[in-house]
Amino acid sequence: MNNRWNAFIYKCWAPIYDFFFNRGLFYAARKKVFEHIPVAEGSKILFVGVGTGADLAFFPLDKTRVVAIDYSFDMLQKAKRKYPHIELLQMDAQALSFPDHSFDMIVASLIVSVVPNPEKALLEMVRVTKKSGHILIFDKFVPRHKKLSIAKKIVRPFIKLLGTDIGVSFEKIYESVKHECHVVEDTDVMMQGIYRKIVLEKRV
Repeated sequence: MNNRWNAFIYKCWAPIYDFFFNRGLFYAARKKVFEHIPVAEGSKILFVGVGTGADLAFFPLDKTRVVAIDYSFDMLQKAKRKYPHIELLQMDAQALSFPDHSFDMIVASLIVSVVPNPEKALLEMVRVTKKSGHILIFDKFVPRHKKLSIAKKIVRPFIKLLGTDIGVSFEKIYESVKHECHVVEDTDVMMQGIYRKIVLEKRV
């Protein structure tokens, strides 16, 4: 995967994304992931890879300061139609243009498995998070303590063409940030642990 290909593939996904990923199983998963997240009034939140804005519905937008970014112009246009009052910026998750320690919370939903370099994206998220702040990740990963099956290894390159990677190991990319933050939650959400909710807290 690379940024140019992702821009193209998500231009194709934009008109139909909500039909597949904001209803049924995925809607129920999002609700499960976000419904008990404590968000303090006045918190500054960054949504990384906001897509069509599906996750924004689960947050108190009137009581928080929200900024949302996505690399796909077409996905952002969908989000802007739903949330014209939210600050939505076209930006690469691997090179955030915000200063260090800018946000109380980062929400990264279905983005770590999409970017060409997930380690770099996670490092950037940690960088812009305030000390004691949180990073909430909802994404697909290789299940804990398991290796990618032969069948998945075979189909992995083809699935990458659709704009996502089924072979990302959270444990591997976490190595790059473990000196700066720790895991406070790691919960299986659906598909036998392939999709997980992971919450990181930045060290003081």
